[in-house]
Order: sequence, then structure tokens, then C-alpha cells
Amino acid sequence: MPDPIAYDHRLRRPRAVLAAALADAAPVAFWVDSPLRPAARPALAADIDTDLVIVGGGYTGLWTAIQAKERQPDRRVVLLEGKRIGWAASGRNGGFVEESLTHGPENGELHFAEELDVIARLEKENSVEFADTLVRYGIDAEYEHAGMLTVATEPHQVADLRESGEQVWEGAELERYALSPLFRAGTFDDTTALVHPAKLAWGLAAAAVGLGVEIFENSPVLALERSASGVVLKTPSGVVRAAAVALATNGFPSLLRRLRLFTVPIYDYVLMTEPLSAAQLAEIGWTGRHGIADSGREFHYYRKSQDDRILFGGYDAVYHRGRRITPAHDQREETFLRLADHLYDTFPALEGTRFSHKWGGMIDMSTQLVAFHGSTAGGRIAYSAGYTGLGVGATRFGASVMLDLIEGRDTERTRLKMSRRLPVPVPPEPFAYPLIQLMRGAVARSDRNGGKDGLLLKAAGMFGVGFDS
Repeated sequence: MPDPIAYDHRLRRPRAVLAAALADAAPVAFWVDSPLRPAARPALAADIDTDLVIVGGGYTGLWTAIQAKERQPDRRVVLLEGKRIGWAASGRNGGFVEESLTHGPENGELHFAEELDVIARLEKENSVEFADTLVRYGIDAEYEHAGMLTVATEPHQVADLRESGEQVWEGAELERYALSPLFRAGTFDDTTALVHPAKLAWGLAAAAVGLGVEIFENSPVLALERSASGVVLKTPSGVVRAAAVALATNGFPSLLRRLRLFTVPIYDYVLMTEPLSAAQLAEIGWTGRHGIADSGREFHYYRKSQDDRILFGGYDAVYHRGRRITPAHDQREETFLRLADHLYDTFPALEGTRFSHKWGGMIDMSTQLVAFHGSTAGGRIAYSAGYTGLGVGATRFGASVMLDLIEGRDTERTRLKMSRRLPVPVPPEPFAYPLIQLMRGAVARSDRNGGKDGLLLKAAGMFGVGFDS
């Protein structure tokens, strides 16, 4: 059937109409805009000695802290967070807990073809252990094993879905999941779960403290130095001397300077609607709790909150010259207008629906589109970074790898390529900005050209370099 519209960067509705719908949207992530947010824990105020120090209070650091105490209850574990627990990507993401560790089968084939059977088993184990941990510690993260609908919005995407080997829904079968003039076909992944991102971070932190982990907030690490017995970390108000350190800073500049070119900070943006009525959801056919994503290279992701708001994000992936990370980039009105326009394209019955929140923030992207893990200094310093928007579930796995490396364990996790080699680096400035803009343009052209990659994307793929919104 002919597609009446296609996603692009042009606004189909008057800017004034879209701006009016966004006028009352709070410029903060919906998830952290909550009276449930815990009070900040004290900052480090004295010098201390510890067995393990973790830098970063997002998912990666919190999972590392919990598992470190589970493995060795008598181990002293200290976690340093520069601001607040879960304030960055861990508190403002979409809350999709994907089982995949490879960013989809095609990316897995490109980078880890000979390891896919092992990875598939480890993915399932990690997913089960993720859910079991929430039950074990009574963490109310609004966990829902709801599944994920991936939809084709253009003809070539239908062909791609059919080639995936998954059951493809069309017509009335597809309409059981949602009604949209854009949806041509879809596949359903029943392994994906949903969570409240900030409540997950807060719950993990509480569980860690319950196990004896010492968490210090508003304690940025200014320097890392090696010592004869381990590492020394300096903060504004105290020094931590530790036998080992786990670096969980992801997209922020690594304390290991040699790692700084292996991630690049990309800004992603999100809208949250006002609560929708049961009648409105019935009109768009989205009465289930599953999430939805379209299958373009510049893709959108959307889901419902517990109170039936629609979170709608993605499409734009914005890199700011110089790898700059600043709160000023968390708001981008042009992208918010575009996302509002696209939501109305997707569900015309919701046109005029207003938005309660609009936010953005940095995620870390690696050129292999999945995380890499490793260690240095004889295993005293471990790191895990580059999750590229796939970190809600995968960070637990990364934490396991870091602890294996620190403890000197030879495991299936540490033998994976993602744990033994670094991805292709992103060049420094002044080369990074024009190169990333070229890649963004190539991705957009691929979507417009029936999914056919141009020479740039083909050449990049030959060198193991990927880029998605």
C-alpha cells in the first residue's frame, strides 16, 4: 500500500502548533521528576583505604558494587559518584531492558560471528539474573516483561523483517498490537522488559548500601594514580587508596586517557505526553504494555509509563563539536518539535495531545555499537564503556566482566572479543565533527534510498564501524 508520509526532518505541522503542545513541558526527565527521589548521600570528606573503588553511580557502577559484595561479602567496596545516583543516562533513558548484548543480529554477525552461540547463552543468563536480583532485594523498578514490537514503516523494511527469520505480523495480526497509518509489518520480541529507569538506579543503590557498599555522592574524581599497592583516586575533599578500581564512567572522559577516543558522546532526546485515557489508547490500538520501535536507521522508540503516558524518543542523534558534554545540550527545541510532529504522524488520533516533559542527554557510542570491557595495570584497573543506548540490561554483564578481570578469573565472559579488544577509535577533533556529520548524512540517505547503503557506510562497515541514531 502507498505510504502517505515518511519520517524526515521537515515539519509537517506549523511550528506554532507544535510549540503550543510543548509549551508546558518540564525541561527535565520525567523519571527523576519525582518525590520518590532519595536525598543525596554525603560526599567523601576524609581519606580512606578500601579493597575496591568504583567510579560512577549509574547502572554499570551500581551493578558492579552489588556483585562485588555478593561474590565477597567481606570485601570493602566504595562507590564515588560525581553528582547524584542515576542523574545521567541511567535516570533518563527509555527503560527498555533488552536481552541482546550485540545491538541486534546483524551487528553481532559483523563483530562477533564466531561467538554468537556463547553470547546467546550469556545473554539469557544475564537477563534472568537481572530480574532475579530485583526480586531478591525487593527493588520496585516497575519491571514488566512486556515485550517489544518492531515495525516496518517503509517497503524495504518489510523485506528486512521477513529476512530476519522472525514471525512477521501484517494486517489484522499487526493491528492487535497498535494502529498506525505508518505501520506496514512488525515482529514481536518477547524477551524485552520495561523498567522505570530512575527507580531502578535508586533501588540498586539501596540494595548496594544494604550489602555494605559505601556510596559517596557529589564526589567527582579529579585524578587517578597508580601506586605500589593499587590505585589512588583524588576527590575535592578526600583521597581513596584502593587495591583495585572499576571505571564505570561510560561516555564521560575516561580517567584512562588512552581510552578517550573509543567512545563519543551522542545526545538523544525524548518527549513524554500527558496521561492518556483508556479511550485514547483504544483508538490507537495500543492497549498492551509492550514497547514499540520502528526499524529505520534513524529510528524512534516508544513505550507507556505506569500512568499511561507515551514516551517517544530517538531519531535525532546529535554530536556537539569537541566532544562537549554540558547541561546546555540537554534541551534542543528543534528536535522536540520534530519528535512531536513524528508522534502525530504515527498516531494521528493523538494530534493535539500535549507533553508534560521534554529532555535529552548524553549516551556513549562506540564504533562497534556495543560495549567493550578490559583491564590494565595487571588487573588492578578495569573498565566497561560504549553501551550505545543498550545499557539498561547489558551494564549488569559489563559489571560481571570487570569483576572477573579484577579477580583474575578466566571465564567465558573474559574470553569474548568484546572483552579482549577495543573497537575502532573515533578520531580526535578537528576530524571527529565533520566525519560524524558525514556518517549522519549517509545514514539519512540510506533510509531515504530504500535501506541501500552508500559507499561511505559500506566502507565503514568493512572496517567494523557502525552508526545508528
